[in-house]
Amino acid sequence: MNRKGFTLIELLIVVVIIGILAAIAIPKFANTKEKAYLASMKADLRNLVTAEEAYFADSVKYTTALGTMYNTTQGVVGPTIATTADGWTAWVSHNVTTKTCAIYVGSTALLPASKEGAPACQ
Repeated sequence: MNRKGFTLIELLIVVVIIGILAAIAIPKFANTKEKAYLASMKADLRNLVTAEEAYFADSVKYTTALGTMYNTTQGVVGPTIATTADGWTAWVSHNVTTKTCAIYVGSTALLPASKEGAPACQ
């Protein structure tokens, strides 16, 4: 008999292979989403630097009031801004991840940021 089609064993083998590939790909995808959340928080902090410096150019002082007037990316909570003697610090968080990002301008560092004007996350 000459039958065309796939046997049950062949179909089960294909389903198992697809399951193995999915098990490998899903954790990689979750890691990619985490990186995207961190990138959006860092971008918001870089934009905050521009807003703070524009405010400083107009008023010759830094402010904490930009936190309420500053629009962030969807899901980003903050920024929480604090002024220091010669600059300011800020940090943000995200609704989906437990990590936070921080930035500072001046001489007062805010961990995990270790370089002035460069956002860092932990």
